[in-house]
Amino acid sequence: MKLWELLSELPYVVSTRGDMNTEIREITSSSHDKTQDGLFFCIVGARFDAHDFAWEAVENGCVALVVEHYVELNVPQVLVSNGRCAMARIAEAFYGFPSRRMRMIGITGTKGKTTTTYLLKSICNKAGLKCGIIGSTGTLVEDQHLDSKLTTPDPIDLQKMLKMMADDGVKVCCMEVSAHAIDMGRLDGMSFEVGCYTNLSQDHLDYFYTMDRYFETKKKFFTSGMVKNAAINADDETAEKMKTGLAIPFITYGICVNADVFARDIEITEEGVRFTARMNGMNEIALHMRMTGMFNVYNALAATSCALIMGIAPENIREGLEAVTRVPGRIEVLQTGTPYKVILDYSHSPDALENILTTVRQFTRGRLIALFGCGGDRDKGKRPMMGEIGGRLADHCILTSDNPRTENPTVILAAIEKGIRPTGGSYEVIENRRDAIRKALAMAEDGDIIVLAGKGHETYQEIMGIKRPFDEKAIVSELLAEMRQEKEK
Repeated sequence: MKLWELLSELPYVVSTRGDMNTEIREITSSSHDKTQDGLFFCIVGARFDAHDFAWEAVENGCVALVVEHYVELNVPQVLVSNGRCAMARIAEAFYGFPSRRMRMIGITGTKGKTTTTYLLKSICNKAGLKCGIIGSTGTLVEDQHLDSKLTTPDPIDLQKMLKMMADDGVKVCCMEVSAHAIDMGRLDGMSFEVGCYTNLSQDHLDYFYTMDRYFETKKKFFTSGMVKNAAINADDETAEKMKTGLAIPFITYGICVNADVFARDIEITEEGVRFTARMNGMNEIALHMRMTGMFNVYNALAATSCALIMGIAPENIREGLEAVTRVPGRIEVLQTGTPYKVILDYSHSPDALENILTTVRQFTRGRLIALFGCGGDRDKGKRPMMGEIGGRLADHCILTSDNPRTENPTVILAAIEKGIRPTGGSYEVIENRRDAIRKALAMAEDGDIIVLAGKGHETYQEIMGIKRPFDEKAIVSELLAEMRQEKEK
């Protein structure tokens, strides 16, 4: 593809230098990548300015650059006003605008994004629509799964995945849309048939600093022109702010306040939830979902609202919701063969931890044992908050490492302790997560429930910048086998 062809729909071009007829066969944002006739994006980051490494990209095969200021290299250069947004648009063009060949659904909010995409995928499949997922658990098309480093991948990886989906005959793509992706322009130029707003609670303040900025970033997804229709959780305290000034059609869903789609007669048990979904002007749907928790009622309403906007029949919605038995790392009951239960959950924010512990408390016959930590190099304000929640809601807490990244784990744990001490709740600190899990398994008795919070679907632990294998499902299985062998001796 010629360089000028990649620029045909790019609004950010200020000027160009060199031959715009240059052939481009690859695109990259890493100067280390070996390319053949590559185009390198000089992105200005928080720690590094890629303009300083443009020479390396050229040495590795790049024949042209996208820059925010010209560099002293004798290759064609495209000067743009916004490098990140330009990269998103050029990546889209390079891969042939794949999102235009599918119906795009974007789910944003602090919690519920992953589960909502899985529910919506099941609904679409029941309606005869081949559906793919892009999100924090990776990319999923039918039974094919690809890992992803980010909830919403960087533009080059994202467009490559979308092309793979479109080429494979996918008709609907359900995407988790993170606030980081919105702020960094990763979705610039794309169009979504439906955007869903699930909720807002404290998270990512290491990046956004204030809840107001975090919210405004989420709202930008709906006001930027890339979303055509919206579904909004009416029960969230920011719902009115989200609706204010919204220039696109929207419907609301909820439980506590008046909404277009709402749930009534809710029954929550250990096996799942039963409720009736009612839609203004439409028939009721009696549902029996095999995933439990009030938050899954909200997730089901979110998926239902998106499906209704898409024109999917209520019967397909019911079939789709009832067909989902689990979502990786989301209130996932592990098969342990023990008289106590072990639940894996991704809850790594205060609100999410409170939701999972409150839900599990409802069907805990014995003690509720909560094992959790907090991520390093992230929002420090939530650490004592999570400690307070654990001390208040669990019978015993084991504080341990999550992903400490480059921080000292003991510093993180001390901050969590500041929140748990005033509650008077029972707790202990075991920094090594594997040892902490072993302690939880060893102390559990008949009727107890252990909640392993924070890691969920992740199969690694990041320590001092290195991602080390750490699959909690496998570790629980290994530890139980070890403990059984020890008993037999």
